Amino acid sequence: MGLLGNLRRRAGVGRGMTAEQSTARYPVTRTDEQWREQLTREEYQVLRQAGTERAWKGEYTDTETEGVYTCRACSAELFTSTEKFHSNCGWPSFYAPSADDGVELITDTSMGMRRVEVRCATCGSHLGHVFEGEGFPTPTDQRYCINSVSLQLRPAR
Repeated sequence: MGLLGNLRRRAGVGRGMTAEQSTARYPVTRTDEQWREQLTREEYQVLRQAGTERAWKGEYTDTETEGVYTCRACSAELFTSTEKFHSNCGWPSFYAPSADDGVELITDTSMGMRRVEVRCATCGSHLGHVFEGEGFPTPTDQRYCINSVSLQLRPAR
């Protein structure tokens, strides 16, 4: 079964719910005001409003540092450097999350196309999108295209 067949469908911010309504179903919740206080303007726009940072501008696009990538909003573990690869797309790419329950996948029909949005399963923050069947030589044939601003790298010791 393909990626779209395994989606957990949830409504989200920008899809008919307020930020406070959509976070109510996640283990880590904050009011919209609290998110705005915690995050920078760019972080808020990407993480809480499902925005996208400019290609090739993120701090982790070409990083090869070994470690764990966590959610910038709630610090939940999302990806490791082991699953990171160079896709030349302008954003950090991973072929799988570090744990199956660390991210949630949601059908995204915005922008006039069908895509799969990736969110943090702990706080509901937007991370990016996942694509499959692009022919990358990875174990999953998937590319989790993730905004650098959604991540924090915890280097291995």
